[in-house]
Amino acid sequence: MIAVCVTGAQVIQRLEGAEEGLVICGYRYADMIYSELREYLPKDIHMLLLASQIYLEDCAYENVSCLPMPLKAHDLVSKVREHIRNIFLIHKKRKKRKTKAAEQEKEQKLIEEVKVLLMENNRISEEEAHCYLQQRSMNSGVGLIEMAKMIKESFTYQN
Repeated sequence: MIAVCVTGAQVIQRLEGAEEGLVICGYRYADMIYSELREYLPKDIHMLLLASQIYLEDCAYENVSCLPMPLKAHDLVSKVREHIRNIFLIHKKRKKRKTKAAEQEKEQKLIEEVKVLLMENNRISEEEAHCYLQQRSMNSGVGLIEMAKMIKESFTYQN
């Protein structure tokens, strides 16, 4: 999303719900200065501050980079590219984490399902079912998830 805002409140409103992004701003909005705005923004929203050198000397915030005015077009393009690259990497890592978490949840559900099958069919406790699953996994040299899949398949074929 691209937007032009004249107040910090507008920036905050536009970025509501955003996980990552870039705000290119001057030192002062009509209702706040950049440091106040930075406090309201999520941590993965980057800020590119364009201001005179006097104001830039005090800038020491995380996810805030600075360009002095007067501005050189090449510097602006270079900084924006750098920020977009960083945002893309953050997005990629976040997506990878979500995928990994979903995969782990699915694997945990499979293990629980197999333990229930073992408990019902062999009249054993959950702890015994877990130990059985681990022992079979170690003895056959396959991972716990693979063993759970094989046991589930064997129960599927039996029924």
